[in-house]
Amino acid sequence: MRYYSTNRTAPDADLRQAVTEGLAPDKGLYMPETIRRLPDGFFDSIDRLGFHEIAKAVATAFFGGDIPQEKLDRIVEDTLSFDTPVVNVDGDIWSLELFHGPTAAFKDVGARFMARMLGHFTRGHGDKITVLVATSGDTGSAVANGFLGVEGIDVVVLYPKGKVSDLQEMQFTTLGRNITALEIDGTFDDCQRLVKSAFMDAALKERMTLTSANSINVARFLPQSFYYFHAYAQMKSAGKGDNVVFSVPSGNFGNLTAGLFAMRMGLPVRRFIAANNRNDVFLEYLRTGVYTPRASVETVANAMDVGDPSNFARILDLYGNDLEAVRRDISAHSYDDGQIREYISRVFRSTGYTLDPHGACGYMALEDGLKDGEVGVFLATAHPAKFSRTVEAAIGGKVSLPESLEGFVGREKKSVPLGADYQGFREWLTGRGQ
Repeated sequence: MRYYSTNRTAPDADLRQAVTEGLAPDKGLYMPETIRRLPDGFFDSIDRLGFHEIAKAVATAFFGGDIPQEKLDRIVEDTLSFDTPVVNVDGDIWSLELFHGPTAAFKDVGARFMARMLGHFTRGHGDKITVLVATSGDTGSAVANGFLGVEGIDVVVLYPKGKVSDLQEMQFTTLGRNITALEIDGTFDDCQRLVKSAFMDAALKERMTLTSANSINVARFLPQSFYYFHAYAQMKSAGKGDNVVFSVPSGNFGNLTAGLFAMRMGLPVRRFIAANNRNDVFLEYLRTGVYTPRASVETVANAMDVGDPSNFARILDLYGNDLEAVRRDISAHSYDDGQIREYISRVFRSTGYTLDPHGACGYMALEDGLKDGEVGVFLATAHPAKFSRTVEAAIGGKVSLPESLEGFVGREKKSVPLGADYQGFREWLTGRGQ
C-alpha cells in the first residue's frame, strides 16, 4: 500500500516511511491510496466472529502485504488484550465501552498497535527514534504505557499545564525509563504546534529521527476502526444491526475519521454524529461551509479541547472537499460544561449508568440527533474515574477506580516544565544527548 499526503505535494510513501515519519514532508497527513471494501460475506457472518478475527480482517485490508501476515496477526492479538463491549443504557441508546484497556481509555487500541508496528519496523536497524506526542488527556497515558520499555524508542509527551485531570497526569508523568513528560505552559493547541514545528524543522530532523504517536500517524488512527466493526457485530447479534448511528466525542477527530474509513470499507452504519464541547469548529463548518480554527477553550471534557483538529484535513480529503457529501454522513452538536454536568447526573439517576464528561456529550448528541427507527451507539471513550471530581460532584457519590488505574495513585510526578515557544522546546530536545 502506498500513502499520499493530504497536501498532495510530497512524494508517496510506503507504510514504513508513513509510520516512522508521522507527518508528510509537505506538512500534510498521510492517507492510504486505496480503502479496500470488505466482502459482503464478511458482514453477513460478522456477528459470529470474535474481536480478534474481525480486527485481523480489517488490519489485513489496511496493512496486508506490507507486514508478514503472521506478524500482523500477532500485533493484533497483542494489542487487543481486552474487550470493547457494547451495553444498553436506555431504550435505543447504547454505550461502546472503550475503557477496559490498561489506561482505561479508547486510545489504548491505537497506541498499543502503533507501538508494536513501530517496533517491528525499527527492530534491528539500530536507529534511536524519538516519539513526540501532544496530549489533551488520554493520548499521553495510552502512548506512554504502550511504548514503555520498547527498545530503541524514546517517548516525549507534551501536555498543557493544569489542563488534564490528576489521574491522567499521573499515568504519563510517573513512568520514567524511556518516557519523558513536558508540562507546557499553554494549551493543547500549543503542544500540537510544537510537535508539528519539530517535524517541519529540517535541521532538527538531520540530528534526530522523529515520529508522532498522535492520531496524525496512520498506525495510530487506522486501528481505531477495529472497534467500530466489533460494535456493529455486537449490535447485529442483539438484533439491533439496522440503522445504527455512531455518536463520537470529537477533539482531534481521529476517532471519527477511523469510523468514516470503516464506513468506506463497507460497515453498514447509517451515519455519524460529531459530539463537541464548546470547541465546536467542526459544527460551525457544517453550518457555514467555512472552517475557522480558533484558540481552544478549557472545559470539563478536556480531551476534546481542540481548536484546530488535525484530522479535519483527512475528512476533507476523504470527501473531496464536498461539503454536502460531508453533511450527508455527519451531523454535529455542541454542549457546554453545565449541560455536561447535568446529563451525567440525569443519566445516573434515571439509569444507574455513570458517564464520563466525553461520553456525556456523545449521549446528549444521540438524544438530540436520533431520528425515528435509528439505534444510537455513543463512544464511552474513558473511564469516569479519570474525571472523578466532575463525575462525583454530578452523581453525589464515589466512582470506583478500576484495577488498571489503582497502581498510578500516589506515584511521584516527574515532569519537566517548559514554555510554549518553539526555540525553548528545540533547545531542550537537542540538549538531551541525541
